Amino acid sequence: MSSEQQNLFGLFEPAPGVHKAPPATDGVVFERSPRARNYRLTLRRDGTAVAVIPARGSVREAERFVAQHTDWLARARARQERRPRGAEVWTLGTHVLWRGEMTEIRQAAIGERPQVCLAADVFRVPAFDGDLRPTLEAHFARRGKIELPARTWELSAVTGVEVKQVTVRNQRSRWGSCSANGTISLNWRLVQTPEFVRDYIIYHELMHLREMNHSARFWARVEEVCPGWREAEKWIKRNGSLMGL
Repeated sequence: MSSEQQNLFGLFEPAPGVHKAPPATDGVVFERSPRARNYRLTLRRDGTAVAVIPARGSVREAERFVAQHTDWLARARARQERRPRGAEVWTLGTHVLWRGEMTEIRQAAIGERPQVCLAADVFRVPAFDGDLRPTLEAHFARRGKIELPARTWELSAVTGVEVKQVTVRNQRSRWGSCSANGTISLNWRLVQTPEFVRDYIIYHELMHLREMNHSARFWARVEEVCPGWREAEKWIKRNGSLMGL
């Protein structure tokens, strides 16, 4: 008999009587992903902790993985609880992450149509009142679809790694991903990060096209092309929650 069963919601859980989940996994939802290569733990905006199980993984191993990352989960939940209520709404005067800096949304005194500026960048908005976030994030996504593929092709040429296609998506739990066929997918929110973080994520995915794992060999390749990757990882851990990741 299988040690796990699928419930009505498509999630996986231990079969009755097989084993009891450790306390560390209480409140964690387990999801199997046929595309995942590794176990992964994320915290959604609604406070739900999700453990992703790769295609050949098991719930038992996922529980062990969660137990090993309880400190990370506690810190992520604490950051989420500290986030001020109403912070999801962007208005004039709100500070948002843009190009790696917390930048104030200001009214732009240019032309007759409503426009706002973030540092030197100017964006058109429907009006100055109400929530500016949907409009500005749509602008950010359009910038990402132009800038991120261009930079990926540049770094592909520098590293000599062949890339077939670059896509930019609205990924909610990761900065980037790649497939064995040479496609790299990037999160448009990378335009909000500093350039060295953006480049690190691209280098990371490029090196995965040589090593489809996180082995010591993979990290040696990352070190070779991006010696500052550790600082980029630190920045992501400190600031990723500002963008909901």
